[in-house]
Amino acid sequence: MRTSKSTYAIIFSLLAGIFLFVFSGCSLELSDAGSAVQADGKQQGKQLKVYFLDVGQGASQLLITPSGKTMLIDAGNNDKEQKMLDYMKKYRIDKLDVVIGTHPDADHIGGLDKVIDHIPVDAIYMPKVQSNTKTFESLLRSIKNKGLKVKTAKSGLSWDLDDQVHVDMLAPTGTYEDTNNMSAVVKVTYGQNSFLLTGDAEAESEKDMIASGANLQADVLLVGHHGSNSSTTAKFLKQVHPKYAVIQVGEGNSYGHPKPKVLDRLQQQGVEVYRNDKQGTVEVTSDGRSIHIATER
Repeated sequence: MRTSKSTYAIIFSLLAGIFLFVFSGCSLELSDAGSAVQADGKQQGKQLKVYFLDVGQGASQLLITPSGKTMLIDAGNNDKEQKMLDYMKKYRIDKLDVVIGTHPDADHIGGLDKVIDHIPVDAIYMPKVQSNTKTFESLLRSIKNKGLKVKTAKSGLSWDLDDQVHVDMLAPTGTYEDTNNMSAVVKVTYGQNSFLLTGDAEAESEKDMIASGANLQADVLLVGHHGSNSSTTAKFLKQVHPKYAVIQVGEGNSYGHPKPKVLDRLQQQGVEVYRNDKQGTVEVTSDGRSIHIATER
């Protein structure tokens, strides 16, 4: 059977359309500098990327702004030092504009010394609380060796990470005996989207944050203290009113984190929960209007 030239033209047109449709999804990739980039290198839109890094039973968040500015909050335990350096290499981090050590617990600051040893840091914030642990001493030694001066992490501080991403430090609002309540808590805002990153802040700190009158509402909440019963009170959760929550927790941890009561509370408020122990590193991307979440597994 003979096929006319017009029929060939129609078939070719259809095949070309299918090709473009299928491969248009592959020509857009997320760059490690925080912007969506086409295969030809043209930017498609500015994005803030927040990585809730899988460091087992610990915590670490890496933020990369639309302009490529970077902020690292915590760095897991001592045994995650090499893993943190591997993450820095994976995400092509050759400089950190801001580092925050939320509080002296080893599962939060254990890997920070090696990160600071290997990567230039512009500014570092830590709460005014001391610890006599070797982990804390090692971190202070690395900070001193780099000629850095620690800025006191406390409520009331705010700065622009770049011209589109704003950071507010909401806690600690005072001085507490429990070092968990001394945790630096930051709210990061990009356009209409916001993230509340809470360290190990417990009920006492949560109560004081509410009393301070700070705007706690956020789209994404880092669940306090790895999902312990000590944190994420019903009143605090109601104030934050997140759409999504991330729990940084290690698989089969001896603490029983996250606690069923906290998971039930999140479920009752309709919060979509992501967990490092079940899904690996959680990557949250914002264009300032909407949020997209991808997981490692």
